Amino acid sequence: MLDLIPAWTRNYEQFWASLSGRNLWFIKLRYGAVLMLTALTIGLKFILKIELTSGQLNVFIITTLSILIYNLICHAIKDRIRNEENKFNPLHFALVQMVLDLIALSFVIYYTGGIESPFYIFFIFHMIIGSLILPGSVVYTLDGLIIVSFTVMALLQYFNIIPHYQIAGLFETPIYNNLNYIIVATSSFGIMMVVSVYFANRIAHSLYRREQDLKLTLDQLNEAEVSKQKYIMGVVHEIKTPLAAVQTFLDLVLQKFTGPISEEVEDKLKKARTRSEEAIETINDVLRISKLKLLNNLSKSSVSLDKMIEKLISQQRINADSKAIGIQFCDKRERKEPIQADPVLLELALSNLIGNAVKYSFYTGKIEITTEYKESGTKILIEVADNGIGIPKSELQNIFKEFYRASNIKQIDYEGTGLGLSVVKQIVEQHGGSICAESPSHLADENGIGASFKILMPVE
Repeated sequence: MLDLIPAWTRNYEQFWASLSGRNLWFIKLRYGAVLMLTALTIGLKFILKIELTSGQLNVFIITTLSILIYNLICHAIKDRIRNEENKFNPLHFALVQMVLDLIALSFVIYYTGGIESPFYIFFIFHMIIGSLILPGSVVYTLDGLIIVSFTVMALLQYFNIIPHYQIAGLFETPIYNNLNYIIVATSSFGIMMVVSVYFANRIAHSLYRREQDLKLTLDQLNEAEVSKQKYIMGVVHEIKTPLAAVQTFLDLVLQKFTGPISEEVEDKLKKARTRSEEAIETINDVLRISKLKLLNNLSKSSVSLDKMIEKLISQQRINADSKAIGIQFCDKRERKEPIQADPVLLELALSNLIGNAVKYSFYTGKIEITTEYKESGTKILIEVADNGIGIPKSELQNIFKEFYRASNIKQIDYEGTGLGLSVVKQIVEQHGGSICAESPSHLADENGIGASFKILMPVE
């Protein structure tokens, strides 16, 4: 099989994608050529009143039908052609199309006057289109064949070796038998063909190279981003370790294992313990974001949603019990079937929502987690509601923005980064879902107005 792939091609996937798009463009242009030939045949006969011989008319009709038929075939098989280097691939497909087009155009030109035909200019147009798809060596070879063939056709008609066809009434005096005109016309045609192919092929080659370079640069940036996130995770994790140790020592002192402490010292130590907890939570947010960026490509598998939620509730139980918060899980699904999702990312999102519900609930508050099918079972709703401090209505549209924190949280002096909910939104949207927030929630009572976060995800 003829190897047409340029030596500079590095990213074959990008190369094939560009080539397939241009092949489709080729096919669409050919439909326009069919319409143009049809209009030309009708226009010559019925509008310009130019009489075509039966031979010319038959050639026009046969050529138009032939172009339409092989274009329909090309359109039908274009998606079946494999992007394989050593087999029939889109480059060979483009070459076959171009050769067929040039043969069809040659028939039209010959039967409309040869050197007198007003349509031989379409050779130049066609070669420019071909230069955007085929490699330079192939295009220049076709270019040379066309120039030689056109010149030979003109000379054979000049010497009356082959018959000359003309469009009646187009020229008052025939010019196909003027040798000076043939020399000037074919020379100009040849120069124009070579120059057009040269510039078009150079531009196409430059664009292809630029696409390849851009893809290579993007790959390098992605690799650098992965390395950066891994580095951040490593550094941040190392910072977390001594902070956790500080917390342990503070707990030992606060629990008076080291002996009695004064109320003033105990108050200071409790504040230090709270601040260290906030520092660890901030570190966890950074780790979550780094993990999200590292796992940008979803790796879906079957996930038992009820078991995942029960696990997350268990993880939050200590924090909830310390504030006497009740957590209720209500699974309203008729069928407790697994869902298709990325387990790591989905757990990260739900953990963030449940953790926030516990964090921003008051003493003796309540949290309700609900799951149910929606839209005839095609989507699943996951709702996390509480009766905590709530969110001001004017700020609901902003809470999923990075680093945004509601004004009432700042007033109560809850620490945080404002990154958690933006991470949740990214994860949900990666799964083809949506998330919204409501406040007050349906759990609102005299203790608090609460907030409700609703995730709607498609069921695969």
